[in-house]
Amino acid sequence: MGSSSSNARDAAAPPPPPSSPPAPPAPIHVMDAEEDDENVKQLNECAALYLSLQDCLVESDRNWKACQAHVKALKACESSRNKNERT
Repeated sequence: MGSSSSNARDAAAPPPPPSSPPAPPAPIHVMDAEEDDENVKQLNECAALYLSLQDCLVESDRNWKACQAHVKALKACESSRNKNERT
């Protein structure tokens, strides 16, 4: 009778190669900026503050209280921008 260990070794498949990790999803604000590109462009100098606020909201699970510094900065920028447009 033959050795059963050689048959078991022949039947065992090699381990699969490690799979590469999936690519991380694009940040939410990037997708929003692509969809609402015209709206973001209209913010001009306040666009970076708007995107920063969007990042904060994503990171804090849409917790507006955690992002009040971003909200205030965007509000101040918009106020200044509106004042400059009127003059």
